[in-house]
Amino acid sequence: MLDDYAFAGFPPECLRFFRGLARHNDREWFGAHKSDYERDVLVPARAFVVAMGARLRRLSPDLRVDPRTGGSGSIFRIHRDVRFSKDKRPYKTNLGILFWEGERKRGSGYYFHLEPSGLELYVGMYTFDKDQLSAWRRAVDDPASGRLLAALLRKAARQGYEIGGEAYKRVPAGYARDHARADLLRHGSIWLRAAAAPPPELHSAKLVDWCYPRFRDMHPLQAWLRDLLAGT
Repeated sequence: MLDDYAFAGFPPECLRFFRGLARHNDREWFGAHKSDYERDVLVPARAFVVAMGARLRRLSPDLRVDPRTGGSGSIFRIHRDVRFSKDKRPYKTNLGILFWEGERKRGSGYYFHLEPSGLELYVGMYTFDKDQLSAWRRAVDDPASGRLLAALLRKAARQGYEIGGEAYKRVPAGYARDHARADLLRHGSIWLRAAAAPPPELHSAKLVDWCYPRFRDMHPLQAWLRDLLAGT
């Protein structure tokens, strides 16, 4: 039951664990400290998923909130996929948590990223699949939806949020190079980011209060994407 979790913050030992893992990223060290990971990272992470998810549902009532680990729920696996990477370190040195709408691998959402050097909050989508990319370009091109998107991104930038996701050097075929929103047409994904050093609130239940207004500021992008992806 979701109500079984009570969030009281991430303990200092959580960041201490990730600092140690960054220095000793191997299976032997992780095996010796697995109980630390489960107690100091996973237990508070599950509680945070429930508390933060309940707050975010004020913005997105259909948000998926799942405190399971191992890739099936909101908490990302700590194991890295090294099959096609030159970097063979087996573990991630950060905590990643996703609250999403729609299908897990296709929808947009809210992302929480914690590591010893900082805390990052994202709203948006990491990448578009082929159908989503086509829908994105049509919506950016459309005068009404395109202008709405550009306006909400300008507001977010004025508030200090980073805009990211541009992936292509050229405007895609079929659209004018001097299009009013040519920069957005080049995107292969879209997200907003808030980044900061780990705040004092990290170690208390007030972390939810610290995160929520930042997620709320970035929420208009989530609402725009939700409408976009509903038709894909």
